[in-house]
Amino acid sequence: MFRIIFLTLLFLMHGVTLNAQKKSLDSVNKLIELSKDENLTLESRLNFALKSSELAKSLKSDSIFLKSQRNLSLMYFYTEQYDKYVSINRSNFRLAEKLKDSGAITVAASNLGSLYRYLEKVDSSYYYYSKALKYYKANEISEGKATALLYLAEIQQLEKIYTGAEEAAVKSILILNRLPETQNRLDKLWNAYNILGIVSRELGNYSKSLEYYDKSSEFAKRIDDGLLNEVYSINNKAYVYRQIGNFDKALELYNDLLDLRAQYEEKDPTFYPIIIDNIADTQLESGNYDFNSIQGKFNEAYAIGQKLENDILVMNIAIDLSKLYKEVNQKDSISKYADKALEIASRLSANEVRQEALLILSEINSGEKGKDYLNEHIRLSDSLLIEERKVRNKFARVEFDSDQLEAENEQIAKERLYLLILSVGLLLTAILIYVIITQRAKNKELKMVQEQQKANEEIYNLMLNQQDKVEEARAQEKIRVSKELHDGVLGRLFGTRLSLDSLNFTEGKEAIKSRAEYIGQLKTIEEDIRKISHELNTDFVSGSGFMDIVSELIETQSNAYGLKHSFHYTDDINWDIVSNKVKINLYRIIQESMQNIYKHAEAKQMDISISLKNDVIWVKIIDDGKGFDADRGRKGIGLKNMQSRIKEIEGSIEFLSEPNKGTTVHVKLPYN
Repeated sequence: MFRIIFLTLLFLMHGVTLNAQKKSLDSVNKLIELSKDENLTLESRLNFALKSSELAKSLKSDSIFLKSQRNLSLMYFYTEQYDKYVSINRSNFRLAEKLKDSGAITVAASNLGSLYRYLEKVDSSYYYYSKALKYYKANEISEGKATALLYLAEIQQLEKIYTGAEEAAVKSILILNRLPETQNRLDKLWNAYNILGIVSRELGNYSKSLEYYDKSSEFAKRIDDGLLNEVYSINNKAYVYRQIGNFDKALELYNDLLDLRAQYEEKDPTFYPIIIDNIADTQLESGNYDFNSIQGKFNEAYAIGQKLENDILVMNIAIDLSKLYKEVNQKDSISKYADKALEIASRLSANEVRQEALLILSEINSGEKGKDYLNEHIRLSDSLLIEERKVRNKFARVEFDSDQLEAENEQIAKERLYLLILSVGLLLTAILIYVIITQRAKNKELKMVQEQQKANEEIYNLMLNQQDKVEEARAQEKIRVSKELHDGVLGRLFGTRLSLDSLNFTEGKEAIKSRAEYIGQLKTIEEDIRKISHELNTDFVSGSGFMDIVSELIETQSNAYGLKHSFHYTDDINWDIVSNKVKINLYRIIQESMQNIYKHAEAKQMDISISLKNDVIWVKIIDDGKGFDADRGRKGIGLKNMQSRIKEIEGSIEFLSEPNKGTTVHVKLPYN
């Protein structure tokens, strides 16, 4: 009888515990889902992820805790908290190894490998990518595995471990070719074939290198925005042709690149000087050249490099100029440009150029000075050879240490298993004291209920905070409608009324036709008022280019006001990525400024420009009117509205004016 009672109590206790755990698990999953809700702010999502991690930790389940931690790491990445991102991924990596969860191991290791690659910490990146690859199945076809192989190949190619780089790149290609085609995978295939081209070139297999570059060019053409990729492939092919002595083919490819100048130079201003330097250098290597012609090319490229303040470009052209003047034995010019190349190369640790400059200087200087240059050249060559060997040994040691660490982890796992067996034995003994266990179970149940209640209260509070934000948004919307009516509808009514007034003194068919057009504009304004009433959140620039809309505004208003005007804007602003809120407020600011010019400035000429400098959109509005005292003239509703609008979009506005000297309005907006 006593045994039956004991077993019954034990069963009931177990059932209560499982029920409490299920409730807590449901709360963890709910919090994780809330953290993934893109309608919430990043701050709110991060708070939900932190709460899920805290609650999961209290459940004392490693697998549930790992799930919540992986989600939290993603939120740290989105909020750019990279130190915490590294820390939590390292923790996830260790926990995943403990659980032998190969999927979680590859995710954490790849995350760390990618971040260290971005931070240019080659050793750490190589280590984690190598670890990730050990947990992929041998025959697995996945983008994660292909990416890890590709980046390992990239690291090994940069460190001149060519055999390993070639093997990893080929394996990556075999996997990528079996996956569905996407733009991202096309870019990775281009990268892999480009690596193979570089490796084959460095190993002296030039025909194979050209084949790989042709293949990379094919993939570049299939990428939507693959111009940059194609330029690299063509440039690399030309370099191979130079190495095998086919200078005519190399020059043909470089001239093909010059045809792309108009498309590419805007993205990279060093494009043109690099190409003409390569053309001149190729002609110099061929021995078939006109001295004045290639001197002109080198000098043009050198001048552009100095203007751009690009040390790498200046350094490379300087060493080429020193080689040109060496051909005609102009020692002063040789020394001038070789010294310049050596100075920059020493500062930037560009050791190959530094070696070349030292050798040239040793040849043109006699006596002890020449010997000093030669000795420095020899010392540098020896140190670079030693460093290259160290790098190769370093990566071999990384793999050895990794394997050794795995063996140690296996031994630790065995020791933990023995400890677990011992713990189970002690637990079975402790079950005999059932009264104590029952009491602990009740306390644990109460604690879990309290934690559940606390979690639910926190969720409810967060929901209340969201409601407060909605109410605040409604209040802001009322202010926005007021501004829309003042700056938009009333401004257009004013312009139309002014135009109709001007027709009172004219008659005939043209006047009738003009009146009909302005009546049509009044109908359009009527529709705008109705649209504002029914839909206050209409997309401002739907179906139309923003600059076209602004141009139409300036043209229409200028004609109505009888103002001469000019409007200039730059093409390097992608208005599609600028929020509608910024565009709406910028449009209204320009509109309000034009109305102020007409009403108050008595101006004859107005100039408006929009440009991009250092990730800031600059807007300048200038008139030649009578001006005003900028420190005392800001009481009108128009100026206040402009200041309010610029504050909403986190920009700045400045009014520069003096009596009888016109007015300039400077507007700065963040470009993001």
